Amino acid sequence: MGARKRIRAEKIKEARKQEFVARLRNVPTSPRKMRLVADMVRGMEVNQALDVLKFSTKEASRRVEKLLLSAIANWKEKNEDVRLEDANLYIKEIYVDSARILKRLRPAPQGRAHRIRKRSNHVTIKVDSKLENQEN
Repeated sequence: MGARKRIRAEKIKEARKQEFVARLRNVPTSPRKMRLVADMVRGMEVNQALDVLKFSTKEASRRVEKLLLSAIANWKEKNEDVRLEDANLYIKEIYVDSARILKRLRPAPQGRAHRIRKRSNHVTIKVDSKLENQEN
């Protein structure tokens, strides 16, 4: 590996240490339904987002709530000296990507078959502290 490439790789590695991410893979819900929930909490403070997800009637909100708790735990793991209440955490990014699609056949009239696409998705949440952003 050349010097430039190594330096760049080290910078990326250092930047990743400051990122607090949680990923949920292969969720058997369509990405469209999951994006509705993700759009509800994008940019919110963590405590407010947890309240919104807890009282939402959507089935996908339970999974996103659990994922957000995991992202908070990841933040705590890297920042043991800072209290969670003082950190002023918020959801920096949340996005939903399409995952594999299971293709099934449903019988149709006159001997035909219709294809049913059972979609699934990946959800990624990045959490950050507003205090760190103000210091930088």
